[in-house]
Amino acid sequence: MEPKIAEIATRIKGLREMLELSVSETAYAAGMSEQDYTALEAGESDFSFSALFKIAETFGVDMIVLLTGENPHLSNYSVVRGGNGLPISRREGFSYFHLAANFKNKFSEPFLVKAPYRAEEQNKEIHLSRHEGQEFNYILKGSLKIIIEGHSEILTAGDSVIYDSGKGHGMIAVSEEGCEFLAIILKKQGQE
Repeated sequence: MEPKIAEIATRIKGLREMLELSVSETAYAAGMSEQDYTALEAGESDFSFSALFKIAETFGVDMIVLLTGENPHLSNYSVVRGGNGLPISRREGFSYFHLAANFKNKFSEPFLVKAPYRAEEQNKEIHLSRHEGQEFNYILKGSLKIIIEGHSEILTAGDSVIYDSGKGHGMIAVSEEGCEFLAIILKKQGQE
């Protein structure tokens, strides 16, 4: 079952208060205004992946704790069968499936991502996001346009890219059937 916005917001507020962090400290760490952060914590708007990642980092917890309220518990290995994974909708239309939700002490966050084709996005500026570490994307099906700090690339099945995810990056599906890809977020060195 997909984590609900209100449940995530409640967990984030509870953890922030337990850690005795102010709204302004947490908003700053998440890279957003206090007003935007307050709306997220109140459950009035949805969380972007980048915001969740930064908030989890700030709190010193696994992102899965924010999403599900449970700590990952497997340490030797974790298997996710085809078509499964923890479903997360963090960007309108994009479907993310976390492929290691139950594995603790991860050095990376692996996702299967399904991006829909939207004709209206094809000639618009692509929204950019930023988060600590690096990101690796491997295209499984379709084509993806990715922007990294002003550089544009079209990736097709079998192509991959790795980049500093602290730089502005964004993507859209450019093939009419949409795009399916693996996204692996690599935490910055020295990060738990």
